Amino acid sequence: MGFLAVEWIIHIINFLFFGSELGQYGIHPLDFNGIWGIFTAPLLHANFEHLIGNSLPGAIFCFLIGLSGRKAWWEVTIIVVLIAGVGTWLLGGPGTSHIGASGVVYGWLAYLIVRGIFNRSLGQFLIGVGLGFAYSGLIWGVLPIYEGVSWQGHLFGAIGGIVAGMVITSDDPIKKVKPAPRGAMR
Repeated sequence: MGFLAVEWIIHIINFLFFGSELGQYGIHPLDFNGIWGIFTAPLLHANFEHLIGNSLPGAIFCFLIGLSGRKAWWEVTIIVVLIAGVGTWLLGGPGTSHIGASGVVYGWLAYLIVRGIFNRSLGQFLIGVGLGFAYSGLIWGVLPIYEGVSWQGHLFGAIGGIVAGMVITSDDPIKKVKPAPRGAMR
């Protein structure tokens, strides 16, 4: 709920009090004045349709990652935001502005799809497979085929999610320690 609350409150404040002008704080590729957009862009949306499009999948993926604990959620989110933002800043079109939480949403989805492989959890793997099928239509968002859509943010968000799945261990299942056999020295 926190993810949705933050996204919606910022958007409503931007719409009502700033006339949607906060969108200028997005990622401006290769412009050092726009580098802070790496951190602000995921909080900004072009319009309500854009925000609604990110809200439902974002809430689902955020919730599922949150089940592994706050530490795992923060680790995944920070890695995704940084990789999505830096990748977009480096390879986004010059003179463009990239805003929206969709890079983070793509990263969360990619993380959920791959994490069961890297932490050898059948349950997490099956959830990842299910999400992969349910949201398979999102694959088109990482390709440069839609005008005005930050495919770079989507692509690098997904890469960030895969990297997070590879390096984060805070969500690994707890390994059971086998007790020593009777009479064995400790």
